Amino acid sequence: MILTIENDTRVWTGTITANLDTINANRFAKEMQPLLENADKEIILDCSGMEYICSSGLRQLLTLRKEVGAKGGRLTIVHINDDVRHIFQITGFFQLFDIRD
Repeated sequence: MILTIENDTRVWTGTITANLDTINANRFAKEMQPLLENADKEIILDCSGMEYICSSGLRQLLTLRKEVGAKGGRLTIVHINDDVRHIFQITGFFQLFDIRD
């Protein structure tokens, strides 16, 4: 499992427990389906278990962002490490997402 999801009536929290490399990004796409289905809610994506993200992983995050935007929800990414933060900065993703420590 790459993504564990918890929810209460208001907030959905997805915790990434592995790197989003090319192999894991496809699995992540399948496991994030409940978040896509509830994109009208507040979603917190906890990246404390992720040390690396590749372009395939970034694409999956964009898919989630797009769905949240279309359904009027809210997406916040929390606990990214310095390496992932750097990737977000050089790709422009830092400006696309609400990122908190």
